[in-house]
Amino acid sequence: MLRTYLLALAISLVTCVATAQTQPATSAEIYGQKYKQLETLTTGEWWKQKPSKKYRLPMNVERDKVVAFAVYAHDHDTLKMTAQLYPLMPDEPRTARLELKQPDGTWKEVAQEKVFDLGWSAHFRIANWDNTKDVVYRVRHGDKAEFEGLIRKDPIDKDTIVIGNLSCNSSKPPYGRKNLVKNIKLLDPDMLFFAGDQSYHHLEHTFGWLEFGVQFAEVLKDRPVVTIPDDHDVGQANIWGEGGIEATNSKGTSGGYFFPAKYVNQVERCQTWHLPDAADPTPVQRRIGVYYTNLVVGGIDFAIVEDRKFKSGPQGKIPKMGPRPDHINDPKYDRASVDVPGLKLLGDRQLEYLRQWSQDWAGAEMKCVLSQTAFCGAVHLHGSEKNRLLADLDSNAWPQTGRNKALIEIRRAWAPHLCGDQHLGVVVKHGIEEHRDGPYAFTSPAIVNTVYGRWWHPPEEEAGPNPVPNSPLPWTGDYLDGLGNKINMMAYANPPNRKNEKKRGDGFGIARFKKSDRTVIFEAWPRFCDASKGDTEQFPGWPITINYRDNDGRKVVGYLPEIVAPEGIHPVIQVIEEESGEVLYSVRAISNRFRAPVYSNGSHTIRFGNDKPNVNKLTGLKPEAKKAATTIDIKLPSAE
Repeated sequence: MLRTYLLALAISLVTCVATAQTQPATSAEIYGQKYKQLETLTTGEWWKQKPSKKYRLPMNVERDKVVAFAVYAHDHDTLKMTAQLYPLMPDEPRTARLELKQPDGTWKEVAQEKVFDLGWSAHFRIANWDNTKDVVYRVRHGDKAEFEGLIRKDPIDKDTIVIGNLSCNSSKPPYGRKNLVKNIKLLDPDMLFFAGDQSYHHLEHTFGWLEFGVQFAEVLKDRPVVTIPDDHDVGQANIWGEGGIEATNSKGTSGGYFFPAKYVNQVERCQTWHLPDAADPTPVQRRIGVYYTNLVVGGIDFAIVEDRKFKSGPQGKIPKMGPRPDHINDPKYDRASVDVPGLKLLGDRQLEYLRQWSQDWAGAEMKCVLSQTAFCGAVHLHGSEKNRLLADLDSNAWPQTGRNKALIEIRRAWAPHLCGDQHLGVVVKHGIEEHRDGPYAFTSPAIVNTVYGRWWHPPEEEAGPNPVPNSPLPWTGDYLDGLGNKINMMAYANPPNRKNEKKRGDGFGIARFKKSDRTVIFEAWPRFCDASKGDTEQFPGWPITINYRDNDGRKVVGYLPEIVAPEGIHPVIQVIEEESGEVLYSVRAISNRFRAPVYSNGSHTIRFGNDKPNVNKLTGLKPEAKKAATTIDIKLPSAE
């Protein structure tokens, strides 16, 4: 009898301990009492929360539906995947499983990974990934829950690589993405890029991320996806990250991140873990992580840049010239007064990363830069058609010196730039020293443009010099933005009527990289279009076709002798101006022959190689007329 009693008591004690160990932590316990308002829908006794008008997506789903969606990317012989789950009950296992479908139709489990209680994500890494085959996958939890998709082979055999460019997924309305998803499936991008603001639920990122994933699951599940968080994803109106310091308020103008590092890292883990490993994983202040890296898809090398994390905050660093520290309304202000020495935009380590990235062409024929926001202020009216703002320091137009440094590094790779954030679809050609001497950039329209409308509307209502020929848009051409940055406006998608759901300027972008002739086509599609009807459904002014070489728009004064590699080899060519020592550009030739344009009459050096310009060099080369017959044969090893 005593033995039976003691055994029962022991079982009872073990049960109590187990229950205590699985008791879900509240948001106050996780983030501290000051931030107890964070993640209330997915922490603590979350299952007692009831759906509301604001948070309509239920968290307590049927248990065979707890695997909500997955995102993945593969590069450098590695597959990385994030599986997003709905919140789990205290007694449910904290393990997710990845299975791959075999040629005979059976399933093989290849990995098991922990599900994080904070964010409810699981992360899989598969080394030695064979990217030459399509592979069906499924993520499983427990006995019944699963989510199935397709890991696409790398589309290296395709001539045109298609990229979806999207941003700003307003939570109002919470649903209603079916037509947009239908059009994305019809256009069938090889990769999707979401530039930020996947969620506007500032205090409830897990809920907002789940809502986003459910909306787009049908196109996320079967192609590589790049998702990078912006200000609203981490619960701020704007971000000037300033290396991770603590912001004094959620407006962020003082610089830094307002919410705890644990929250910021949770957001970045859910949205960016599946990207290739960071180029330099060293955390910034408060041990906030970094994720800037590159991803090669189909021979297009995408640099994924964090243009918020290192940027200086304006408050206290420049004169206040508007109702907010980040807004300027005084037309007589001294533009140089806000370009204070020492201010950062991308930060030194990211600039150095871009410099190295521009010289490494392994697996790449063309390059492109992805980031959150635009390197100019291509907007005049903010929030309403009555609110004219001269300059907005939230964009990458400021600080101007940092902006120009970034564009110079992008130009060195002849890379266009894709971004979002501005709630206005725009294509510009940047100017650095002169109009149109920089790269092209395409800012996507807002997916749903209910939060903050913007318009391009020059006060003089006139086209600038060098307008786009035959454009249906009246205000194209050369302009200065409110900070004095030079831009050539090529197209803009002003919302005709933000009160009308179908006239708000909602939509998404497509960029087509054609490798055979090195052209890029920018397309801008309204949210409620029918893409099956062709280009006439696009916003007026699109599509726009650019030549890849024109991402360096400096005035050509001549050409160096033609470099001729062995037949079938397309070398990487780097051109250096000898007097200044400046690397002008590093690019892959479209064939075995390359005639390098240069922008001064002095001597130049050419370095060359298969994937990097590191095999040999030619010095003392002088420019000559384009039709000059001088050629130089070079030898390259079959592989580096």
